[in-house]
Amino acid sequence: MKCTILHESAGRLRVHMQCARMTLHQADVLEYYLRNVPGVTEVKVYDRTQDAVVLYSAQRGAVIAALAAFSFPKAETMDLVPEHTSRALNREFEDKLAMTVMRRCISKLFLPVPITTALSILRSVKYIKEGLKALWHGKLSVAVLDATAVTVSIARGDFSTAGSVMFMLRLGEILEEWTHKKSVADLAGAMSLNVDHVWLQVGDTEVLTPISDIKAGDCVIVRTGSLIPLDGKVVSGEAMVNQASMTGESMPVPKRPGSYVYAGTVAEEGECVIRVDKASGGGRYDRIVHMIEESEKLKSTAEDKAARLADRLVPYTLGGTALTYLLTRNITKTLAVLMVDFSCALKLAIPIAVLSAMRESTSHHISVKGGCFLEAVSKADTIVFDKTGTLTYATPKVAQIITFGDYKEPDMLRLAACLEEHYPHSMANAVVEEAKLRGLSHEEYHSQVQYVVAHGISSMVEGKSVLIGSAHFVFEDEGCHIPEGEQEKFDNLPEAYSHLYLCIAGELAAVICIHDPLRREARDAVAALHACGIGKVVMMTGDNRQTAQAVAREVGVDAVYAEVLPEDKAAFIRSEKAAGRTVIMVGDGVNDSPALSEADAGVAISTGAAIAREIADITIASEDLFELVTLRRLSQALMARIHRNYRFIVGFNLSLILLGVAGLLPPTTSALLHNMSTLGISLKSMTDLGPELPSPTPAER
Repeated sequence: MKCTILHESAGRLRVHMQCARMTLHQADVLEYYLRNVPGVTEVKVYDRTQDAVVLYSAQRGAVIAALAAFSFPKAETMDLVPEHTSRALNREFEDKLAMTVMRRCISKLFLPVPITTALSILRSVKYIKEGLKALWHGKLSVAVLDATAVTVSIARGDFSTAGSVMFMLRLGEILEEWTHKKSVADLAGAMSLNVDHVWLQVGDTEVLTPISDIKAGDCVIVRTGSLIPLDGKVVSGEAMVNQASMTGESMPVPKRPGSYVYAGTVAEEGECVIRVDKASGGGRYDRIVHMIEESEKLKSTAEDKAARLADRLVPYTLGGTALTYLLTRNITKTLAVLMVDFSCALKLAIPIAVLSAMRESTSHHISVKGGCFLEAVSKADTIVFDKTGTLTYATPKVAQIITFGDYKEPDMLRLAACLEEHYPHSMANAVVEEAKLRGLSHEEYHSQVQYVVAHGISSMVEGKSVLIGSAHFVFEDEGCHIPEGEQEKFDNLPEAYSHLYLCIAGELAAVICIHDPLRREARDAVAALHACGIGKVVMMTGDNRQTAQAVAREVGVDAVYAEVLPEDKAAFIRSEKAAGRTVIMVGDGVNDSPALSEADAGVAISTGAAIAREIADITIASEDLFELVTLRRLSQALMARIHRNYRFIVGFNLSLILLGVAGLLPPTTSALLHNMSTLGISLKSMTDLGPELPSPTPAER
């Protein structure tokens, strides 16, 4: 497509696309196309003017070439645009806001008084009706206050004041709805599936298949810890399914043949075969939105306090209005009190601040499921880390394979990869990748596999039991033994690596040594968390004690617990909470799920197991543990903003009431200042917290 460069500076281009008009969808297509160009850092597309602003760090020629190669039909086939974006939503509310302001201006400047009076009376019906409805249900809410203010103004013949009050109320309604819907939409988008491949059942075999190739009627296999990728009906097997993403309830639900399952839910236990009903996983986005909007547990204490306080203050405002009239017998001073309340600002500004902080966190690759979790992070004094895939990189490598008995290394790696490829875990992925690198094909030649959470995998091969997993699993739970005469080899296993134990027919056949390198930023990130007020940093791992202690020394944690089971992690967090501490848990695996549920705020690594991401309250990208520091500072800045909002709302509105009672402010001016201050603090609450973040500590620098 032809385009014209309108303006250019170092690392920045503004171009005009040569098209007659640009739809909202086409604007999204262009934006996401340019975002995927290597070296492009930021893109803004303006559909009304057909312009695009591109910020880039790459070679200018690469950006120009991408623009020259662009066409809407070609880009649309690349499937780059997410299912839902905020562009259409933003346009809807921009238009609503503009039309509201425009109608008000036309009414004030051009319409004769009789018409503006009639319009004020007509618009007042809505507010009076809502107030009467609240009274009918026995509630003295903000709606009653608004209705009273409008009714008294109209009864006095002060239609100008009534119109101003209703105009400000309408702006507040639009702003609140816009901010809320956008924040929810952004959050729902951040909870997308990100599933590329599924296990497709073809006859008696399983084939790893791109999800884009799956059609309605196909049967896919889902096992413990896996995300259910598509809507469908269970045709065989049983599983306990966590449906928190749909219902907000964390208790798993049993699914048996004939049961319906939904995309985005997670199999906590068991395995089942699902006949796909909707290849698109239709309706998941709407279900997430519904869950976020309806789930009370997502609200922060600050939001609940604001909502309760707002309604509790309404009787006092009405009582103050009546008292002022009784004492002064001055209707003007009485109206000045009635026109001002604390409730509107409290109910509007505090939730907007929380939702805006949740939205801002997504720009830092952090997905937060509710305001209460940001509040918990701000108050936390203890953080618990899993080791593998959390403090260490999510892509460990096989360093060495030590065989026992007469078994050969290639055969053992092939068998291990055959078993491990069915389950989502970083160490399992390392085994599968090593087999690929060595060119070892591992066709299915075992019977059905069984996954034991936090322990390992069991199966049958050629009539012999095969186990792979932790030392606790194979030696203590299953009673396997070391081949005769090879105890010394076992005792000299390298301590620097994590170990996977492979046993055949009750005898140790091989130990796969996994190199699990520490994240380069781990030590500095832990130091920065200490500097942010986290008093206790703990590492808990199922790995052997020697390896765990070596990692702990290098990272600088305050305490380390090795060879622990999932229930041990959860029990530790319960004990810390019972001692009055606020606890964050950071993990990535199926075995971390109980602890993530138990913590005040559970944080999952985005590349971890699906069940961990589902259960967790917060998800962070895997590239940098300093995102935890950013999360902490954002949450602290949010709570500081909320406290400032409280102080401002109470102080400013109390001043307006006192000035009104003193006769220094007429009701119209009080109403204007009150509503303008409400909108002002709400707009301020919508802004990013970045400029308000505490200054970085030396550790963070």
